[in-house]
Amino acid sequence: MPRGDCMTQHPSDGVRSITTLGTREIYRNRWLRLREDKILRSNGKEGIYSVVDKDDCAIILPIEDGRVWLVEQFRYTIQERALELPQGGWEREIDDPEELARGELKEETGLHAEQMIYLGFLWVAYGFALQKQHVFLATGLTMKERDPDDEEHDLIIHSRSLEEFERMMLDGSIRDMSTLAAWGLYLSWKRQRSWERGSGIAEIRE
Repeated sequence: MPRGDCMTQHPSDGVRSITTLGTREIYRNRWLRLREDKILRSNGKEGIYSVVDKDDCAIILPIEDGRVWLVEQFRYTIQERALELPQGGWEREIDDPEELARGELKEETGLHAEQMIYLGFLWVAYGFALQKQHVFLATGLTMKERDPDDEEHDLIIHSRSLEEFERMMLDGSIRDMSTLAAWGLYLSWKRQRSWERGSGIAEIRE
């Protein structure tokens, strides 16, 4: 898959300051697994750490001609309708993140992308969860038939200019952390790409 020229430097692994002494599964369903680990910290103190295990997911930036496609849906946890980038997972182990991203884009928006550029992955909430979110830029978009699942029955598709999209993030109309993080990663990728090419002009249709 095409990949953005992301930085490859990472913090040093160093010595792990927490050791796992044991683990037990507390609960599971088709969407997640909850486990409780017995741990030993480097200061000699024992404790417990609860972890939510979830399979990989993807978030997509569908951008074409200065516009971005968003989805609106009711988010049960906050009891509000929310506007966000297309995103989701298949509740199973994923071998090909691009296949997942293309599938989610079709399910939620009906869009097909001529090109999918991999920008990298984000840890969704590593304070308590073990889940990767793969970030893709989708370009060369054409509209086809949507294929929503049962949980996307109320989903509404929106198209916004990039300027309006940024305003909505700044004024709080969009508060989805994954959407904001993916947009930040895209801007960083785009800026670095321009620097490296020395022209400041991207060849991606946007």
